Amino acid sequence: MSSKNITPQTLRIFAGLLAKPGEESLAAIEEIAHNNHWLYDSIQELKEFSLEHWQGEHTRLFISGHPKTFAPPFESAYINGIMNGPACSEIEQFYHSIGLDPIEDLPADYLGIMLECAAYLLESNSNTEDNFQILWEKHLAQWVPKFASDLQEHSHLRLYQQLGLKLKELF
Repeated sequence: MSSKNITPQTLRIFAGLLAKPGEESLAAIEEIAHNNHWLYDSIQELKEFSLEHWQGEHTRLFISGHPKTFAPPFESAYINGIMNGPACSEIEQFYHSIGLDPIEDLPADYLGIMLECAAYLLESNSNTEDNFQILWEKHLAQWVPKFASDLQEHSHLRLYQQLGLKLKELF
């Protein structure tokens, strides 16, 4: 994957869409949709549901679904089959190697953080192409396509189905 095909803004949008929905989330997505028309249908669907319904879908997919969590956005869940597995330590070491500290209260292998890091590397003025490639090929490419497929297959909301499609397109 070449960084020329990916923009930091796109990566940050995808990271933001993984966050827990709150009172301002729909308005934020409406603003983003002006330049990301693929979100229009999702917005119309979200207007038909309560925030609690949207939050419930977010929880079911990403945090604690029953009988299983269908799309945990964590590298170690996909690579190691457990939360906070060796993949989490590896990505934390990677962050340290490029001068970044993990974010408190979030596992280092959370996809939102990884996408933010990739955006940072693309924007950085220093020679970070190698670090971007390491992050992309050694970490993201190893599990995000499966995560994206799981989103498409298991989500009941168009927003997450479309996010899965857009994430797949990056790989």
